[in-house]
Amino acid sequence: MSNLEKEPPEVELDSGPRATDSVDILEPRDVPLGGPRAMTVRRTLPQRHRSLIGAWCFVDHYGPDLVADRGGMVVPPHPHTGLQTVSWLFAGEIDHRDSVGSHAPVRVGELNLMTAGSGIAHSEVSTDATTVLHGAQLWLALPDASRHTAPAFEHYAPPAVEFGGATIRVFLGSLAGRTSPALAFSPIVGAQIDLAPHASVELPVDAGFEHGVLLDTGSLTVDGEHVPAAHLAYRKPGSGVLRLEAGRDGARLLLIGGLPFGESIIMWWNFIGRTHDEIVRFREQWQTDVVGGVRDDGRFGIVAGYPGRPLPAPELPGVRLKPRG
Repeated sequence: MSNLEKEPPEVELDSGPRATDSVDILEPRDVPLGGPRAMTVRRTLPQRHRSLIGAWCFVDHYGPDLVADRGGMVVPPHPHTGLQTVSWLFAGEIDHRDSVGSHAPVRVGELNLMTAGSGIAHSEVSTDATTVLHGAQLWLALPDASRHTAPAFEHYAPPAVEFGGATIRVFLGSLAGRTSPALAFSPIVGAQIDLAPHASVELPVDAGFEHGVLLDTGSLTVDGEHVPAAHLAYRKPGSGVLRLEAGRDGARLLLIGGLPFGESIIMWWNFIGRTHDEIVRFREQWQTDVVGGVRDDGRFGIVAGYPGRPLPAPELPGVRLKPRG
């Protein structure tokens, strides 16, 4: 998914995390993506007080939205650099096209992983059969040694694994005895976890990872701390056990995590780079080559089969972009 804000901020603003001894609760920020009938997402990462959880650098959570009311998802071709996009759905279906020739549906419970690397373009449109759209879009920052890799696309349907009172689908990394074959460029984990009503589970995790728990539906505590719906619970490294407990309605959540990233990045619009000048160059290449139609063999390529124009980049702010992380 593109960040469709007309003036994407260099630094996300929030009121600060609500902290306990081990868990911080990050509040979502509502972000409208486009016009009056466009989707609104709940963004929990990045924030002023936390830019990354491992390599995870962006978390948008949306729906359930009635397509008849909100118009569904219609995101024209747009660029990415220096990251991977993770598309994950709870309801609906999205048609994905990209400039390396991929044309694939995003379906419920199945991973679509797009590696932007040196540069890619893609479009996302909810299908005609979709009546309700509900899911999450997450980004992973690529480490400096890998961020210029060739763009690519992968699909993986993780099996459901029963673990105590939890059903787990591991789409990236390893958890609960399962390992995803999807390509990761740093030590990370990503999984959907469904908890039965009043179920509790002590989940073995990598003690060197920091973790985030995004609550989609139901009620949940993480290490004894209550997590409101659509909020992201952050836990720092140090413990090899993550304690999850659902309320009477059960819970559905996304677990993300990884080794602390250890690098500073600049993230502006749909680009991740390391310097202000690099971001300026990415924007100029997108505007000239693709939006301006000068060439179709440049950094980003062309999304074939999309019946419309590519998305113009917003204007850069009047100050130099600063690294964070």
